[in-house]
Amino acid sequence: MPAGGYFFIIITEICTDRKTVLLMLRGFLCSMALPLLAISGNAQSVPKTWYQLDHQRDSFYGISLKQAYQLLQSSNKKPQPVIVAVLDSGIDTTHEDLKNMLWRNPREIPGNGIDDDNNGYIDDVYGWNFLGGKDGRNVKRVPDERTRIYHRWKDRFSGKHFDPSVLSAEEKETYKIWREAQSQLNFSQDEQVELMFVEVTAKALKKHDKVLRQEMGCEEFTPEKLEKFQPVSRSAKEAKIGFLTCMKIIGLDPEENNKSLLSQLEEYVEGKKIAFESREKMPADQRAEIVRDNYYSLADRYYGNSDVMGPAPMHGTHVSGLIGAQRNNGIGIDGVADNVRIMMLRIVPDGGDEYDKDLALAIRYAVDNGAKVINMSFGKSFSPEKNWVDSAIRYAETKDVLIVHASGNEGGDLDAKDVYPSPWLRQWNTTASNYITVGASSDPRVSGGITADFSNYGKNRVDVFAPGVRIYSTLPGGNQYGNQQGTSMATPIVSGVAALIRSYYPELSAVQVKTIIEQSVLVPENSSICFKPGPSPDIVPFSSLSKSGGIVNAYNAIALAEHFKHDMATLQPPVAAPKNSGNNKSKNIKY
Repeated sequence: MPAGGYFFIIITEICTDRKTVLLMLRGFLCSMALPLLAISGNAQSVPKTWYQLDHQRDSFYGISLKQAYQLLQSSNKKPQPVIVAVLDSGIDTTHEDLKNMLWRNPREIPGNGIDDDNNGYIDDVYGWNFLGGKDGRNVKRVPDERTRIYHRWKDRFSGKHFDPSVLSAEEKETYKIWREAQSQLNFSQDEQVELMFVEVTAKALKKHDKVLRQEMGCEEFTPEKLEKFQPVSRSAKEAKIGFLTCMKIIGLDPEENNKSLLSQLEEYVEGKKIAFESREKMPADQRAEIVRDNYYSLADRYYGNSDVMGPAPMHGTHVSGLIGAQRNNGIGIDGVADNVRIMMLRIVPDGGDEYDKDLALAIRYAVDNGAKVINMSFGKSFSPEKNWVDSAIRYAETKDVLIVHASGNEGGDLDAKDVYPSPWLRQWNTTASNYITVGASSDPRVSGGITADFSNYGKNRVDVFAPGVRIYSTLPGGNQYGNQQGTSMATPIVSGVAALIRSYYPELSAVQVKTIIEQSVLVPENSSICFKPGPSPDIVPFSSLSKSGGIVNAYNAIALAEHFKHDMATLQPPVAAPKNSGNNKSKNIKY
């Protein structure tokens, strides 16, 4: 039987219908932030930077970036440099489209092994790596937070004679968190079936890949190249059918290649197996071995190293390009903001969750070194040292620094579940005023709808949406570019708009910039017809998915900033839109 037919037999034995297959594959691929093309999208008709386009002129629900710059040019405003701190996995400091846009510590002499500015961090030229050792090694994979919590208090709370009634109020809160982590380590049958499905898929693809590479005479190939390949042998014909079948089911981006796909599939399988085994055995903790700080003491803060690239800078490089890839240089892409400097703070491992301590110290480093916007494209379900993070967010708030955070990719309602970090500052019993939470939007021509099916949402806890599907940006390793998707991509687009405003309107505060972004959103046409993210096929009003009810729009934001009064109680809309502008329908601006 041809490999393609055999592949579908495997699928139907594991899952009852194609919809289930798609949901499973989309779920795990999105969690890996793999480059994807939605099944209903047409790669040939979607511009690479569709997310920057204007809906009225280009028919895409982008952010009207060109129109924003036209408006700025007509006002003859001169931009000031703005530092944007990217808390992420690392950045390719040699990339052609990023190297000129990197923040450089003016008080530090590169490579001399001396803490020239006496801030405790030696040679922190581009930022800092909180996941590194003094010996130059770097942390790549760590246990997820639920595993760390479970094993941290397992001996305390799992004994046969343990009595919860004797706990203090603080201990009861810890016990509650531990019980939740324990329950999440009871993996469902669906999760185990998903792993089996992906593992079978990966093995089949590896077999086909070997045959194809040999007959095609190359090590790497894209879906387009494979489509054009005319196999001679029967085994190669079957391999082509099998590989293309899987690629089409996944909805793989046309520019993604076989090598990258297989690598990430294998990494996913490895990570899942580690997670399944973590209930009985604590996985190896690279952070404890390499970083060697006293994790439970915030006073022990001068750890790490200056290697901001790290071992896996894919995610951070892509995010950074969206914010500030050099504009108008004739290569690659144009980032959203034109006068930014990217400060990289590496706190996100390639596998597992970030640590609260690293996050708290990274926020403080960013604030102390002049960042005006902090981008955080990550998140997790537990935050045992939330008080440290809350204090850092509060510190940023007092120093007029805006924080932009991804809502997450589980397709869930944040009004009904917690994702960390969060703007709720528990010890102050208040919500941070300098914090924006971002969901991911799309476009009907990109993925068949206005929402990204993976995006978290929430009428009360998600502030705005921004494009997050098939987003083209910088990639590491030889001046590469490619697509990724996720709220991780939507967030830097918002950070870029925030940086643009702060660059041209430096007199505006972080709170005012947040207000401008939220009140200048583009409300989609027919916004009552919108597929709710997640597995549910429900149709809901787009306005029900976030506080603002719309998609971030750079043109509308600049127009509002131009007429924004410093008194927060007064928002004066423009008298009239400039000719040939985007003329987008905004929530609170009328043209």
